[in-house]
Amino acid sequence: MAKISSSRRRKQPPEGYSKIEPTLAKLLAKSREAQTKSIKTENKNQALWPIIQVNHQINRYIYSLYYERELISEELYNWLLQQKYANKNLIAKWKKQGYEKLCCLNCIMTSEKNHGTTCICRVPKTTLVKNDRSERVECITCGCKGCASTD
Repeated sequence: MAKISSSRRRKQPPEGYSKIEPTLAKLLAKSREAQTKSIKTENKNQALWPIIQVNHQINRYIYSLYYERELISEELYNWLLQQKYANKNLIAKWKKQGYEKLCCLNCIMTSEKNHGTTCICRVPKTTLVKNDRSERVECITCGCKGCASTD
């Protein structure tokens, strides 16, 4: 049997992890439950919505702990990103102006959309009302009802 190199071993969590571990464990259990749950929906995209929403909650929790409330150290934050507890690309977008409420990265990928634009959930609701489109807008990718920063 091959030896596991020391770089591939999981490092011990930094100081302060024990404080956030219960909440993180609850969110991860909720994520596992959403993944294993067989959801009977008419649309296969809707089956992924609970998973994407729980993933957003985990990312937002870690983001708020580090950037907004400043309750965890930089070392712990980097360790959480390294261990893939959070999506560093999504958090990086949240730090930019105009993306503070972004629901997921798929909504801003123009290559995956039919007309080469962002998702409908990124359009401010005031713009939709002006154009007499008062119907309920829901993102096809993640089920978001609006993540424009001006909403």
